Amino acid sequence: MSRKIPNCSLVTPTYNWPEALELLLISALNQSRLPNEIIIADDGSRQETKELIERFKENSPVPIIHVWHEDNKNQKPKIMNKAIAKAQYDYIVEIDGDIIMHKDFIKDHLEMARKNTFLYGSRVNIQESYLDELFKKKQTKFNFFSKGIKKRGRTLRIPFLSNFYKKQDKRSSKLRGCNMSFWREDFIKVNGFNEKLVGWGIDDSEMIQRLLNIGVKGKRLKYRGLAYHIYHKEQSKDHIHLNREIEDNTTKNKITHIPFGVEQYL
Repeated sequence: MSRKIPNCSLVTPTYNWPEALELLLISALNQSRLPNEIIIADDGSRQETKELIERFKENSPVPIIHVWHEDNKNQKPKIMNKAIAKAQYDYIVEIDGDIIMHKDFIKDHLEMARKNTFLYGSRVNIQESYLDELFKKKQTKFNFFSKGIKKRGRTLRIPFLSNFYKKQDKRSSKLRGCNMSFWREDFIKVNGFNEKLVGWGIDDSEMIQRLLNIGVKGKRLKYRGLAYHIYHKEQSKDHIHLNREIEDNTTKNKITHIPFGVEQYL
């Protein structure tokens, strides 16, 4: 008996970078298996981003939902909670707003989805020196020999090799929020992203640690789920030590549920 492939919501945060969001959306609508909906978690972008999303909505074969709140510095956990609260489907595929997906990205995540498991993939880096050409061409297709990329080994899609990666019950250093997927019901069980986290970083890994604490296991998506990350300057890490303290406490005390999360939007 064949396994039922879940329906999914593709969720991505964005903030005032419509050029990158445009390439992301082009790649999303060129998937071999489309997501059932695309939800853009907008952390307070200006009008230009709204207009871009409206243009894509006109011709999209799947609903595109724009979840926006006012710009109040970095509030990614809050806007992601609001977005996932609106998700209509059982499985969440999360990418960053500066990701271009391989055409089989959604297919790979859904075919590898299993109950009581989250998936995490890697990314190929698009170099700063290539950005002008990237945006001019609106390029969304890459391969091992493409110009302007690093980590070429990560461009290889060899599905049968991905089966050799086993589930883990500890958080991997390879985990990246730019390329992961999980069951919405599991996300709600741990109350989603922790809105006590401030500034950039740690929000994805801290939430994943709570999934591990309730017994959900992680599986690395290697040789499938290929993603290309558009270069940008690193965000300020002024507050990251505070976020690490919260994450360390989550790990040490096996915390499974936090007070300020997705439940307030359900």
